Amino acid sequence: MSELKQITSESEWKALMQDSNEKPVLLFKHSTTCPVSANAYKEYQEFATDLDKYYLIVSESRPVSNQVAEDLDIKHESPQIFLLNDGKAVWNTSHWNITGDNIKQALEESI
Repeated sequence: MSELKQITSESEWKALMQDSNEKPVLLFKHSTTCPVSANAYKEYQEFATDLDKYYLIVSESRPVSNQVAEDLDIKHESPQIFLLNDGKAVWNTSHWNITGDNIKQALEESI
C-alpha cells in the first residue's frame, strides 16, 4: 500500500501532474476544519492501492488548491478527490461521495 504524500507547492503540483503521464495518481483536497473532510480523509487514508496517493491541506496551500482547480478546469470543493491520468482528471468527486468503494469503482472504470 502506498503512503500519503503531502503537496504544498505549485512545483510539487506540476511534478504530480507530470507523474500522472507515467501512471495514474490520486489527489485529495483536505479541509482540516471540516468534519465531512475528516471522514473523507479517513476513507482515503484507508484505501489500499499501489497508486501514488497525494493530498493537500486547502487552508495551508490555498494557491496550490486554486492552481489545481484552474489546471483541471474543475470547480474547487473541499473535501475533493481526483484521479489523474495523462495530466487530466479522469474522475473526481467531493464530500460524502468520497468513499473507498467509490474510489475503487472509479479506478476500475477509468484505468
